[in-house]
This record gives sequence, structure tokens and C-alpha cells, in this order.
Amino acid sequence: MFSDNKKGKLNESSSIQNIVAKGTKIVGTFSSEGDIRIDGIIEGDVITPGKVVVGKTGEIKGSLESNNAYFEGKLTGKLKLTGTLTLKASAHIEGDVITEKLSVEPGATFNVSCVMKSSVKDIKGDKKAKKTA
Repeated sequence: MFSDNKKGKLNESSSIQNIVAKGTKIVGTFSSEGDIRIDGIIEGDVITPGKVVVGKTGEIKGSLESNNAYFEGKLTGKLKLTGTLTLKASAHIEGDVITEKLSVEPGATFNVSCVMKSSVKDIKGDKKAKKTA
């Protein structure tokens, strides 16, 4: 009746979701294997291989390292992404940004030093090389 059917299992890390609710404040390093939604305040480093969503009341004072990030709230510090940074009109970003792709809605505040990099395969092999756009 019950079996350990691996075909039916989802990738566990992709199903993990963390929420930092409005009114919550975290000081220090916040690390996760899954996606994160931030509606509170984090003072420190946020690290995840997944996606980070910062709501209108969300704020990061420190650094963020992730794959993709979607901002309606604030970030003051350093942002390092391997994917896409999406800024809605209410977003406010100040500091240093390294990302592969950037999407900015009119009205967003983007006062940063920005470097856009993409990952490309080396012609001679499968080694990945960084190319600055």
C-alpha cells in the first residue's frame, strides 16, 4: 500500500519555502536550501541557491546571494545573483549588484554599482567561463 516511490517525489530542495513575516527581524546569517520570502527585516547575510522574494515591507541590510531575486522592498548592501534580478516599481536598491539579467520597472530606485555577467561555455571544453557584458 505504501511504497518508497522515487518517481512521485519532488526535488525536496525546490519544495522548501521559508517565510520571514512582517514584524520579524533577524540579525545574522540566514541560510537556506530552498526559496525565501522576506516581508520582515534581515540585518546580515542571506544565502540560498533558490529564489528570494522581498515583499513591499521586506528589507535586507547586508548581502544577498541567490539564483534569482524579485524585489518590491529594500536592499542596502551587496547583491550577487546567478540569474535574474527583477525590480518592481516600489523597489529600493542601494549598494553593489552582480547579476546575469536585470528587469527594472519604472519608478524603482536603483542606486548601485552594477556588473552584469553571463555564464558561457568555453569553446575548448565544458568548463564554464565568465563573460562580462
